[in-house]
Amino acid sequence: MKIKILKTEEEYNQALSRLKIIFDAPADSKEGDEADLLGMLIEKYEDEHYPIDAPDPIEAIKFRMEQMNMDNNDLAKIIGYKSRVSEIFNRKRKLSLKMIRNLHEKLKIPYESLITD
Repeated sequence: MKIKILKTEEEYNQALSRLKIIFDAPADSKEGDEADLLGMLIEKYEDEHYPIDAPDPIEAIKFRMEQMNMDNNDLAKIIGYKSRVSEIFNRKRKLSLKMIRNLHEKLKIPYESLITD
């Protein structure tokens, strides 16, 4: 495959098809280098044509809680009061700067996910 910037959906699909074929090629081989390049080109095309918005802060918190097998009582220990958890999940109260810092430090949720509107 001739390597070039992907400009159309057809070129993108061709690059995906080729990458599937050579995906497991050894890293220091010609096909391995081609796979690396295709991966970068595909990623660039996807970033431009299929952007993924940052998650909603509340959904990010719920997702992380699920991953860590936490309940609302566990979250209350991180952000303050149990009533705060309910207010935040019902969108009656916004996250404070202190809550954002605690959620980032203790649950490792990126700041970018917690600061969005």
